[in-house]
Amino acid sequence: MNPPELLALRSTAAVRARCHTVLDHVVAGNSPHFTVHEPALAEVADYVTDVTRRAYPTLDIPYHSRWRHFDVAGLDRWATLAPRLEGLDDAARARTMIDLAVVSVLLDAGAGDVWRFHEAETGVSIGRSEGLAVASFRMFEAGGFSSDPAQPLRADAAALIALDADKLGQFFQVSVDNPLVGVPGRAALLNRLGEALAARPDLFGTDPARPGGLLDALLPQAKIGRLRAALILEALLDGLSPIWPSGLQVEGVALGDVGRHPAVAVPDLSNHLVPFHKLSQWLTYSLLEPFEAAGLAVTELDELTALPEYRNGGLLVDLGLIVPREAIDPAQKHDVTSEMVVEWRALTVALMDRLAGPVRERLGFDASEFPLAKMLQGGTWTAGRQIASERRPPAGPPPISIDADGTVF
Repeated sequence: MNPPELLALRSTAAVRARCHTVLDHVVAGNSPHFTVHEPALAEVADYVTDVTRRAYPTLDIPYHSRWRHFDVAGLDRWATLAPRLEGLDDAARARTMIDLAVVSVLLDAGAGDVWRFHEAETGVSIGRSEGLAVASFRMFEAGGFSSDPAQPLRADAAALIALDADKLGQFFQVSVDNPLVGVPGRAALLNRLGEALAARPDLFGTDPARPGGLLDALLPQAKIGRLRAALILEALLDGLSPIWPSGLQVEGVALGDVGRHPAVAVPDLSNHLVPFHKLSQWLTYSLLEPFEAAGLAVTELDELTALPEYRNGGLLVDLGLIVPREAIDPAQKHDVTSEMVVEWRALTVALMDRLAGPVRERLGFDASEFPLAKMLQGGTWTAGRQIASERRPPAGPPPISIDADGTVF
């Protein structure tokens, strides 16, 4: 039986509590890596508010999710599939959306500075996360994740298990002149996803096992049509824990995106452990709209945390809220498991909680109207990319560079 203190790390409550413990440690002056310049919080709030107002003049701000990337270059790509989804009920459409979101998010590791996807349908050439989104969308549209040619618009275990790097590279237009970082690793991650789907019929169904089966698994937990967002995350952490190649393991329990930091001192097996679950939370944010499309109200969104990745974290460094004790060369890569990076990520989660209030006040929203899911979109992720481009043109790398395998960032 898995130790309960380790299983408890698969929760946003644990993410938030332990990240705030690290923040307290740094504010107390105990860190050799960073200090926190608390007066800069107001400057960050001003910057994020300005970015948000320019991006969304009407303040009609959607959730931060993979669905925003599918709309790049002004095209609602999901809407273009509508004729092929006619006759399906809301639940069937939602399962299709879940399938697409899951494979696309898992392919959303850093693309590198060179790779671009040329979209024949629009003639645009797109890089970075948006390019990966469009490439995965077009692969999904073509049936690249389905084992049944008669039902191309799905992702199923058999197709994912059989997927190889060559096929993925073809769909993503990879060549000597258009290199994409980590194609074999991306394919292997989807292989493990297929195996995880097949191993958990209670979560992902049978005939076929597919990510969209998660809808049916969670429907019984929806009380009067309402489902807590954290329940989606907990199901993902339960069902997908075996897919991460480098996730921390303790006592044989696969913990996933969890780091170690001395500020967290507890007298059990979870001593020094700080959970983040960044990619799983990004996936959860990206599943809010599919679950809502099924007719559910997804509630308590702020149980989820901000995403501890380099755009959010870089924003806080670039604007002087998180201050390195020594100058950091943005070209030098740091291991994602290092104490410094774990601390940076924990500070990002905790300080984003503190940032939310001032940003809401400036925009005239309360927490129910403007959850973290909207602040990230409005918001901090775009602001992080913008300030990085201003400080380190033209590519705008983050102020701290991470050597990671794509399952964290």
